Amino acid sequence: MSDLALDAARMMEMLPESEQHFAFEFIKRLVRAWDPDFTKVTSEEARQIALAEESGFVDESEIDWDSIGI
Repeated sequence: MSDLALDAARMMEMLPESEQHFAFEFIKRLVRAWDPDFTKVTSEEARQIALAEESGFVDESEIDWDSIGI
């Protein structure tokens, strides 16, 4: 988590519970406006995806899902 996100979380923690809920709902609206179908990734997520793709993982299209466990 970025330092900025941690600072925001710390500030939210100082608020009364009702205001924390308001801040959470506001942040949730911001995220949904930025990425309504939750398909964008952060820089860190993009880095993790790239590492996974380079690690030799098996693509799901290469798996015979009907023969798993046989």
